[in-house]
Amino acid sequence: MAETRKVLGQVVPNATTLTDAYTVPASTQAVVSSITVSNNSAVATSFRISVAVAGAADNAKQYLYYDVVITGNTTFAAVIGITLGAADVVRVYATLATLAFNIYGVELT
Repeated sequence: MAETRKVLGQVVPNATTLTDAYTVPASTQAVVSSITVSNNSAVATSFRISVAVAGAADNAKQYLYYDVVITGNTTFAAVIGITLGAADVVRVYATLATLAFNIYGVELT
């Protein structure tokens, strides 16, 4: 099985819009090693991060972080080992359109 370490996803979502940040490709598994959220504004806001198994519809049980407040001009970093299967989706949400989400990890093919 080949391992490819990479940036799995980067997104600046529209305000109050649940957005797919990374979808595991077919015939692939992935391990998310870390996620960063950068607030590129002086104004505090909040964010959410969820994992939808096989791209399932949004559900409260999927949330890893929910309405976490991030102050202005700061970065939140989660060093986390999330194992994902083909078609699993990492989704993000921001109260304001000032947050940049970056997802790092390994794809296994």
